[in-house]
Amino acid sequence: MSLSIVLCTIVIGISHLTNGQFQCPKKNGQYEDPVQCDKFYECKDGVATEKLCPDGLVFDPLNRKVNKCDQPFSVDCGERTELQAPQPNYLCPRRNGYFAHPDEKVCNIFYNCIEGDGTEIVCPNGLHFDEYAGSCAWPATAGRTGCNESDDMKLKDGFTCPKDKPHNSRGQNVAHPVFAHPDDCQKFYVCLNGVTPREQGCSTGEVFNEESQKCDQPENVAGCENWYKDDPQVQQQQQNKNKKQ
Repeated sequence: MSLSIVLCTIVIGISHLTNGQFQCPKKNGQYEDPVQCDKFYECKDGVATEKLCPDGLVFDPLNRKVNKCDQPFSVDCGERTELQAPQPNYLCPRRNGYFAHPDEKVCNIFYNCIEGDGTEIVCPNGLHFDEYAGSCAWPATAGRTGCNESDDMKLKDGFTCPKDKPHNSRGQNVAHPVFAHPDDCQKFYVCLNGVTPREQGCSTGEVFNEESQKCDQPENVAGCENWYKDDPQVQQQQQNKNKKQ
């Protein structure tokens, strides 16, 4: 790009400001301020009136709606990096927007602030609030750090879902992976969506087979062959089964 073209682009970019006064490109319309993303000008009959979006929102010149102020994550402000002074309270850093919990360790709760009134929203199990998207997302996408694991992310026996997700034979992530209990042949764990643990158990007389990922007969699972040897009810059921055969 030649220097003349660059200079022309710069002149066009600031040509709406003359002696600090905004000059309307057209007689009527709404136009962004060149440096402040939440400031805009409303032109009526060629006369410009300076206006501000509600605190926390920014002006989107590409928005076709009458109200062109929108959430920051939905607007590309480019070099319009300046903003009005915030009007915060305890839950709302600005009067409008989606904001993380004030405790940085709490990653699954955020607040929807409307004119300073914050409504608490809890993400579904296993998700964190993504500050750059204004919504809940998987922890790897949200990129939050220092988060405490909530109670539903760890079982009473200390089990948590492994961060390394298992894959199936086609190399795809298993949606709800299953893991054997380390001490109890009858029990196993299911990780919902790969992150939220739930303890499950096989029917009496069966044990969990980690290879097949299903409940199975004890004799088919190494180390669990004698799991029910001291259970009289199971032994009686086995004897009755053998008699029928």
